[in-house]
Amino acid sequence: MARVREKPCDRCQTVATVLYRVQTDASGRWQLVCPDCWPQVQQDNPHYTYGGTWKARKRH
Repeated sequence: MARVREKPCDRCQTVATVLYRVQTDASGRWQLVCPDCWPQVQQDNPHYTYGGTWKARKRH
């Protein structure tokens, strides 16, 4: 039986099974954000960079 992997969103702390790895400011620090926070961080943000999707279920 596979274990369920979950992580909290770096912005709202909601625990999710899918998170997006993004940069949102000039510091270049990566954050994991949930699908609810994702549109807020990318909209009109010149520092926004997408770095991939973290998923609870890994593809084999």
